[in-house]
Amino acid sequence: MSRYNSNRDNHGRHGDHFSPRKFEEYAYILDYMQNGKSSIVRMREGVIVHAIGEEHLTLLELLGSNNESFSIGERLYIGKDGREKIISVLGRLDYNHISQSAKNELPTVIEKIVNVNEQRFIEYFNSAQPMTPRVHSLELIPGIGKTYMKSILDERDKHKFESFLDLQNRTGLREGTKLIAKRIYDEISGETRMNIFVRK
Repeated sequence: MSRYNSNRDNHGRHGDHFSPRKFEEYAYILDYMQNGKSSIVRMREGVIVHAIGEEHLTLLELLGSNNESFSIGERLYIGKDGREKIISVLGRLDYNHISQSAKNELPTVIEKIVNVNEQRFIEYFNSAQPMTPRVHSLELIPGIGKTYMKSILDERDKHKFESFLDLQNRTGLREGTKLIAKRIYDEISGETRMNIFVRK
């Protein structure tokens, strides 16, 4: 398992529309164990929370306060200063090390993150570039083939997309939120060869 406090540079791979911050400020709860044991830090027990970071979409193990209540899908502040419910960020998890309940909740929570951060993700459609002469990075999104790709490129040349509804009205591409969420899920679960949204 890779460590949360990695010093790996976060520029480049994710595009200019993603922040270069190395640490997550907020995370969404996927599952929590009231009397759990950390799978990362030996002898660490208590309220163990499995969560997904809002910015880099990494899976995290958190240590929660015994005096607080938690709910699935809840957005928590996990930055360095002023945490209320989280005692510490124990580290990063890979998909195979989160609980089954967390795996079950993951698609719904990812979609929630995409909805809350719509402008951030619609920017992908506004800025995605060709990968090779034959393949465009827009085609990495499930459901986007050559026809939708051409329509998206033609429309964004006129003016940038402002929302997923705007994208749908102008190109016919439906459920953009779900398509982005599906790509993120595939990256987290290891179904893709390269990541465009999830920090490695």
